[in-house]
Amino acid sequence: MAQAQLPKRLQSLADLAHNLWWCWTHEAIQLFERINPEIWRNVEQNPIALLDQLDNDDYLRLLADAQFMTHLDRVAQQFADYMQAAKQRPANSPKIAYFCMEYGLHHSVRLYSGGLGVLAGDYLKEASDCNTDMIAIGLLYRYGYFTQTLSPNGEQIAQYDAQRFSHMPLKPVKDENGNWVKIAIALPRRTLYAKIWRLDVGRVPLYLLDSEITENNEFDRSITHRLYGGDNEMRLLQEILLGIGGIRALTALNIKREIYHLNEGHAAFAGLERLYHEVQDKQASFDEALEIVRASSVFTTHTPVPAGHDAFSEELMRAYFSTYDEQLGITWNDLINLGREHTDQQGEKFSMSNLAVRLSKGINGVSAIHGKVSRQMFAPLFAGWHTDEVPIGHVTNGVHYPTWIAKQMHDFYVQNIGSDFIADQSNKQHWAKIYDAPDDMLYNIHWQLKSKLIAQLRQNLRSDFTRRLYNPRLMLSILQGFDENTLLIGFARRFATYKRATLLLHDLDRLRGLLNHPTQPVRFVFAGKAHPADSGGQAFIRQLVEISLQPDFLGKILFVENYDMELAPQFGTRR
Repeated sequence: MAQAQLPKRLQSLADLAHNLWWCWTHEAIQLFERINPEIWRNVEQNPIALLDQLDNDDYLRLLADAQFMTHLDRVAQQFADYMQAAKQRPANSPKIAYFCMEYGLHHSVRLYSGGLGVLAGDYLKEASDCNTDMIAIGLLYRYGYFTQTLSPNGEQIAQYDAQRFSHMPLKPVKDENGNWVKIAIALPRRTLYAKIWRLDVGRVPLYLLDSEITENNEFDRSITHRLYGGDNEMRLLQEILLGIGGIRALTALNIKREIYHLNEGHAAFAGLERLYHEVQDKQASFDEALEIVRASSVFTTHTPVPAGHDAFSEELMRAYFSTYDEQLGITWNDLINLGREHTDQQGEKFSMSNLAVRLSKGINGVSAIHGKVSRQMFAPLFAGWHTDEVPIGHVTNGVHYPTWIAKQMHDFYVQNIGSDFIADQSNKQHWAKIYDAPDDMLYNIHWQLKSKLIAQLRQNLRSDFTRRLYNPRLMLSILQGFDENTLLIGFARRFATYKRATLLLHDLDRLRGLLNHPTQPVRFVFAGKAHPADSGGQAFIRQLVEISLQPDFLGKILFVENYDMELAPQFGTRR
């Protein structure tokens, strides 16, 4: 893969650009922006694309800039020290493999659609900062998730643009002979192949499988084209590649793990593949293999409603797993029961989350209340157990502090709490010091960030409205509808119907009173994408846009297009 050839003295810029550590390190971000602020904005803060646009005159300018070179050397040394720590990791550190269908790491790496991916990305970053011995497995999507635009009346338009892999920090994984490492999975009347890429997230390697390869037929090449793309069969194939292919990738790379973490049910077939290895390679009985796999598997469920969990018909499962029962030494009914809620219930679909629960010892929701909901949801899998005793716990989702904190807020915390808290963020004694911090200092920072948010929203909305062909007078009326003195409430999520984005619209008279209060008005900003096949979610977006154009709500309810990790920090965090 061709890359810009930098002078040796500037080579560390390329090293930094090819590890996503830079994207949560303020000094590294400032270093790349310093090279050329205009290009940095134009390439959407992508350092590889930035370096690709530099020429010899730029190199000479940077080499002659003593302050820049000092800055570069400081960041390069910081990065080298950070990576060196991985070699000092205790030998008895748990070795973890983390599986997820999507990863939100930076907006220039479009491998995510929403909160699940952003959480997974934050986990990788936090694991890197904590020097955890973890590797991750995912899929490399040729087109990622879609770019969202809206028609004048609020109809969502999905556009898929090919990612430029040469502008992503990807490395092909090669064997000792220089050949690309690939995995193979037997499918009906054909074999699915995938090559392996590596993307470094600080100290954590993320291995990505790519089916766009000449050995595959045209249909199978498209398996890794679009995140959550296609019909139910395509979803099944993606999950086969992630779970079964992911375990085979670890085998091909000779990576041995002790704990397998499934982030959502998409990767549950990893458990089936591990059962296969225990039975076929180690001659274990199925029951012995089941205990071995369960003892080393963790499952995190994120979705509080049954409709959010993938499930496949028995007919579709038989098409792709018809030999697995024999290979595992069990009956077909035993195999399909692993994914059923009610065993032996003919016609019931095979749920990936049920499979993950049955093949995992550690199971958790993502908040206390979600843990309770999950115990109720999966209670039928634990016959004879009281609902409160169902062995599903919870963790409370957090965020990766360096990624999402505004620099001004970070500086405020360091000044008033001290820098020790960064490596000990859960220590309440650190945070208790915040009560002694000057109120006016905190308020002024909040005001600055809110002003930046509003300026960015106006810029985005002006672009959105121009594309929708709104007349200038309407645009002006909308853009003048909110300012720094107004309480601003944001709702930025995937537009799945169960997230109930339009709940606010159920009492328009009350809403009208909130928005038009004479002394304490409120403004609402919405953002988020509905899946292209989710007509209900798209109808929610259309309803919001229609309401926002009514006279009483004009400029007071806003919908911002194409919510992603570039826009997300504007909603009160990083920038």
